[in-house]
Formats: sequence, C-alpha cells, structure tokens
Amino acid sequence: MTRLDEARALLEALGMPPAQRNENAVYTLLGFANIGPDDPWSEASAVRRNPHDIITFAQRAWQKQYAENTRETIRRQAIHQFVQGGILLRNPDSPGLATNSPRTHYALSDAALSVLRAWAQPDFDALAQAFRAAAEGGLALRYARQREDARVPVTLPDGQQFLLSPGKHNVLQALIIEEFLPRFAGGARVLYLGDSARKHLVVDHAQLQALGIPVSEHDKLPDVVAWMPDRNWLFLAEAVTSHGPVSAKRQVELEEMLAGCSAGKVYVSAFLSFAEFKRHADQIAWDTEVWIAEAPSHLLHYNGDRFYGPR
Repeated sequence: MTRLDEARALLEALGMPPAQRNENAVYTLLGFANIGPDDPWSEASAVRRNPHDIITFAQRAWQKQYAENTRETIRRQAIHQFVQGGILLRNPDSPGLATNSPRTHYALSDAALSVLRAWAQPDFDALAQAFRAAAEGGLALRYARQREDARVPVTLPDGQQFLLSPGKHNVLQALIIEEFLPRFAGGARVLYLGDSARKHLVVDHAQLQALGIPVSEHDKLPDVVAWMPDRNWLFLAEAVTSHGPVSAKRQVELEEMLAGCSAGKVYVSAFLSFAEFKRHADQIAWDTEVWIAEAPSHLLHYNGDRFYGPR
C-alpha cells in the first residue's frame, strides 16, 4: 500500500465520505500532516497551512502539478469538510481572525493527529473509533443522516408511503400525487413513480401490461403515471424542474410508445410556481394540461374547446 493509499484509508477511518477521499483530499491530508513519500505516519505534524501552501507542498514533495486556481477547489471540497469533520482547525493560532482574512490558516486537530500517528499501530482502530465517536460518527455518517432527514415523504392514493430522495423535483412529484390526483383524478392508481436517485420507485408491471403499455419501456414514461379505472383515463405527468414539460416532440414520442394503450391519455406538465411555468410556457404542447402547485385547485388547459380529458 502506497502513502497515497494509506492517506485514503486514513480519511475513511476519520469518517470522511467518498467525495472527500479523492486525489485532492488525499494530497490535502498529506500536506497538513507534512508527510512526503518516504515519511512514516508516526512523524506527522500539525503544520499551519492554507490552500496555496497545500498546492506548493504537493508540487515540492510529491511532484504533483496543480494549477493555481485549484486552491479554491481544495478549500471548498476538502478543507471545508475536514473542518466540519474535526480533522482540521481553522485559525488555531488566531481564532479571532475575520472570515475573509488573508491570514486564514488551518492545522490538524490533536485528535486527528493522534490517529494519523497511530497508523499501523495496535491502538489505531481504538483511536479512530474514538475520533469518529467524538465527531458524531464522522462526517460521512452525519451527511447520511442529514440526507435521510431531508428525504421527501409521499403517500400514494392506496395508502402506501415512501420516502423520496431530497430535491425540489421529488417535492413536486409528491405534490402531484397528494394534491393534483385527489382534485383531478379521484380514485386513480399510481402505476409509475420515478425517483431522481433510485430511478424507479413504483412500477405496477401487471397493470401497465394490461393497459397495453410496454413494460420494457417504462423508464421512458413521464415522472408520474396514474390510471383512473372508472373512466379508463391515463394521467401522464411531467414534474418540470430541471427537465422540460410535455412539449410537442415529447407528446409525439409518448403517443408512439403508447400506441397500443387502451386508456385515454391526459398529458400534464406540473410546475412548483408560476415563475417556473412562465419559463417553459412556449414549449408546452397543445391538447395538454398545466398544473401549478402554487394554485393547486386550478388547471390551465392548452386547448379552448373542452375541459381536461383525453383528446
């Protein structure tokens, strides 16, 4: 195992998430510990350095060439998380320095330094475990807890409950199910629900197949698909946050894919706000519907000849 591999293993032992075990993070740890290719971890020290010093050290000790502007990447994607995780202290010699002071510096905490010096020693595991315990399980666990707390709850019409990954796209998907469907598609069953992290959260293969919807192509469906058995209407709703609405091109694609579907199709572009809707208004296909969560009791009909329903 090389020093670089050891540094990566140490970052994991100190509770860093995968993003803070990459090459930049490895050289950052080596720089703050003042460890070169031939230096044992027992000689690690808590030198005072800033991001520019880390780049200079990596070039001098490791022949790692960095562009000068990389210092901001190191600050934002390594140093910041090392401070959060208890590995580094900010301005240990001058804690009263202003946030934007040019004299801002960092150094290894005593607890982190003890873990580094104990690498490959009998007490390493105990020291690493004590460090993570003091740091509330380590930054990786804390980030995981925060992400868990930020997940979006959603209850389907049949009472099933799920937690969607965090993000406004999934917030909008939950609103479609809990606000739109009860108002405009009472009694509907959710046949498909995507998740931005897990891709397919709900897929009713049997009912999709019974309606003539190609099960093998369910990943090409809109974000939420719901079916009203009493009217045999299929609601195809796009949650418009990062991706576009039901455009003419998208509608043609879906019509071709659903050519064998026996249900009447209702296309819906859903938005969180009127501001979001205005950004996409000129892209929305005729003969489709628009629902805006800010005004959940109303629909905008992109056709004046009738209210919503299959065309």
